[in-house]
Amino acid sequence: MGKQTLWSLLIFIALFLVLAFIEWLAPQLQGQLLKWNDPAFIVGIPASIIGVAYVRTIKNPQNYMGFYLGILMSLLLACQFYLQKNYDLVFLYIVVFLPFLISSLVTWRRATLAPFAHEAPFKPAFLSTGKMVLTHVICALILAGDYVLVSCLHGFATDATTIIIRLMAAMMISSSFFANFYLIYKKNDAWLCWVIYSVAGILLNIAVGNLFSIVLFTVFLLVNGNAAIAWIKATDISDYGWLKGCSCKKSKAWKERYCS
Repeated sequence: MGKQTLWSLLIFIALFLVLAFIEWLAPQLQGQLLKWNDPAFIVGIPASIIGVAYVRTIKNPQNYMGFYLGILMSLLLACQFYLQKNYDLVFLYIVVFLPFLISSLVTWRRATLAPFAHEAPFKPAFLSTGKMVLTHVICALILAGDYVLVSCLHGFATDATTIIIRLMAAMMISSSFFANFYLIYKKNDAWLCWVIYSVAGILLNIAVGNLFSIVLFTVFLLVNGNAAIAWIKATDISDYGWLKGCSCKKSKAWKERYCS
């Protein structure tokens, strides 16, 4: 865990140096990439560093220690969103994500420390076809419900930018919900959800025009994608769930092509 935190810190030091250099080359971007006068930005720095360390740690499906970092990350992000007055996200991180992280910690720790765990390890797997279909249905309902709720509170949007912002925000909420939930049971689909979350975050911040967050979510996309590949590599073809619907032979070929 300490090693991954150090790697994460080095990644962000390099990122900040690059952004500072860009601001120096382009004075018109001063304060748009690095907002040192914004308290939420300051709180977001340790939250992001710890978040990357958290992902890099639990990339090892047998390492439950990363969830301690995840819990700290969740608390810091709640503080960041409170400073930004995004109270719905404060509720999401404290009331929803924090219990998920604690549940994941307990479940992973119990499975890792259980007698004979080395003989029957708590291995990654894909969802079954039925659960994957149900996930899509619930995800669509959450996305539609959030969009309608925001529209009722702030008025229905007619411009493309506002529609994209609201849709991507709803996608981030629904995908991160399932990502946290499926991590408890070591489902590869959790990482696919985190990849969707990262892509939605990039698109949302492009629409908003937040340059730093575009870079940040690009880093998250790379880290989450790397973790997804690591888990798929550790997954037996027999545990491919819904992906086996393409036939075991095709699943094996897919794994060899993208995870070799």
